Amino acid sequence: MQSIRLTSGISINYQDTGKKSAPVIILIMGLGAQMTVWPEELYQGLVEKGFRVIRFDNRDVGLSSQLDELGQPSLIRSWLSKRLPLKANIPYKLEDMANDVIQLMTALKIKKAHLVGASMGGMIAQILAAKHKKKILSLTSIMSSPSAATSTPKLSLLLKLARPPIKTNREAAIRYNIKMNRLISGRNYPIDESILRNHAAINIDRAHNPAGVKRQLVAITSSGDRRSLLKKIKAPTLVIHGSDDPIISVAGGQDTAARIRKSKLKVIDGMGHNFPPILMGKMTKWIAKHVTKAEKKRLIKKKPKALKSPKNR
Repeated sequence: MQSIRLTSGISINYQDTGKKSAPVIILIMGLGAQMTVWPEELYQGLVEKGFRVIRFDNRDVGLSSQLDELGQPSLIRSWLSKRLPLKANIPYKLEDMANDVIQLMTALKIKKAHLVGASMGGMIAQILAAKHKKKILSLTSIMSSPSAATSTPKLSLLLKLARPPIKTNREAAIRYNIKMNRLISGRNYPIDESILRNHAAINIDRAHNPAGVKRQLVAITSSGDRRSLLKKIKAPTLVIHGSDDPIISVAGGQDTAARIRKSKLKVIDGMGHNFPPILMGKMTKWIAKHVTKAEKKRLIKKKPKALKSPKNR
């Protein structure tokens, strides 16, 4: 893993694996989650299937720039400011986080890429696919949504996410992480306590910045509705969602698929808002197949242009 400074001044920590000449897949993680939350089986599995796979820490999380100078915004005030004439501290929006991805691609000299986004990462990927059509070859949106209106998260759960424990010692942070992962799991895929503890310890020891999570959450709530934007997406799209998702209900995934032309929806019965280890082999195959199909379509479109070139006359 290494870091790179973007033209915006933000430093992004990332991992880049696979042949440089291979099709590029960029993984975009969700709210408060470090790149290490992407399961190794999925990450390395995609590399083994012949792709160059990049994952990274979003701004304000992990080892990327922590923007503490932007303060700690009020989530409640940011919600109210959309309905009342109130001013709210909005440090940045999802569009700014999407721009981080474009700048990362430029810095790594990547002209085109396939995007896989989870939760908030799916929202960022949706924005990119709609606004940067020439750069995005395919989209995989996992447990995400285009609008709060079509996804009905439990308010109590969101508030718990926004308010981590006051105690900042390592054990309290690990217990909080385990508790939240239990809450977001689906009925069919409970995860063993020892696995949850191990993953929590790895992530807490790597980096821990609760204030950054709050800024990211405000970015989500202040970025508005993307339902009309999704109609502009031309890239082949795969939508994956769990039927038991308590953060973004399955209606969010269904709405995403319904608004993107020719998209495909896979609903996993009993999956929540996480990555159950037992499903990673299957999910890796789905994504690899989707990306491979998109690559084949791209190559077919390029052939007529090659035939028209002076060299072929």
